[in-house]
Amino acid sequence: MPIDFYYLLISPPCRAVMLTAEAVGVKLNMKELDIFKGEQMKPEFVALNPQHCIPTLVDGDFVIWESRPTCSYLASKYGKDDSLFPNDPRARAEVERLNYFDMGTLFHRFGEYVFPVMFRGEKEFNPDKLERLQEALGWLDGFLSGNKFAVGDNITIADHTLLATVSTIKEANVDLSKHANILAWLEKCKAEVPGYETNQKGAEDWGKFFKSRCNL
Repeated sequence: MPIDFYYLLISPPCRAVMLTAEAVGVKLNMKELDIFKGEQMKPEFVALNPQHCIPTLVDGDFVIWESRPTCSYLASKYGKDDSLFPNDPRARAEVERLNYFDMGTLFHRFGEYVFPVMFRGEKEFNPDKLERLQEALGWLDGFLSGNKFAVGDNITIADHTLLATVSTIKEANVDLSKHANILAWLEKCKAEVPGYETNQKGAEDWGKFFKSRCNL
C-alpha cells in the first residue's frame, strides 16, 4: 500500500521526514496541504489527525504526526540497518537528544525570532531573540566539534532534523559565519545526504516567503 504523506515543502519538519524517507528508500505518496488556505481543517484530514497539523504520515492503518517520531518510525521500520537510528542505547540517546534540542531549543528560538514579524504584526525583529538564537547555534556548533555528522561519522535522523532547520535559518539571513563547525557540516550534508536538493529548494522557497511577509 502507498504511504501517504501530507506536507508543505516550505515546512522544515516536513522536509526532515522527506529526508528520512529518501534515506531508507521509501517512496511517499505526496499530498500537499496548504495550511495558509486552511486545507488542514477539511473534515477528511481532521478525521486522520485531530490536531490537523503537518507533517502527517499514513502507513496502512497507522497514522502518525510530529516530524521527529515520524523520522524514528521510518528509520526503524524501513531502514536496512540501524545506522540512521541506532539500537545501541547510548548512540540512540544522542540522536534523540539532538532531535529534542532541535524541537525545544533551536527551532523554538528560531520561531520566537521570526514568527512575530511574519505572522503577528510586529514591525521589527527583536535583537534579544536573535541573541538567544545565536546562543543555540553556538551550542550546536559545539556539539558538532570533532564529528563528521551530528552523531559521529555517519548520517542519522538527527542530521535530517537539524539540516531542515539550519538550512531554513540560513535563508532567514541569520549570520552563521561565527559557527565554523555548522558551516563545515552543511557542506558535508550537501555532498552526502540523499534528498539534499529537495530540502534546499524547500528552504529557498521558505526564504522567499519569509522575505515577502517581512517586506525584505
